[in-house]
Amino acid sequence: MKVEIAYALPHEQKIIALQVEDGCTAQQAVVRSGIVELFPEIDPAGTPMGIFGKAIKDPASTVLREGDRVEIYRPLIADPKEVRARRAAKMKAQKAAEAKQE
Repeated sequence: MKVEIAYALPHEQKIIALQVEDGCTAQQAVVRSGIVELFPEIDPAGTPMGIFGKAIKDPASTVLREGDRVEIYRPLIADPKEVRARRAAKMKAQKAAEAKQE
């Protein structure tokens, strides 16, 4: 069956299509794709993965289906909640400053 392995950096992305046998797991497909040779920072045993944007808890036991795309996730640079909170505080400060000027 045909599956894809996807990995993206801010400046580069790679999608590798490959044929695997029925019963192949997400982790096995990542190893067989050879993507680790292109991006050595990927650890197939410990890097978070998903299928079409839906996180999978255990890539070593998640069996793939025809046409699945395994996505390898990078660690977040910043916590999204923290970024939203800072942005909201900044907007609140701007509105307060504008209200004082009026």
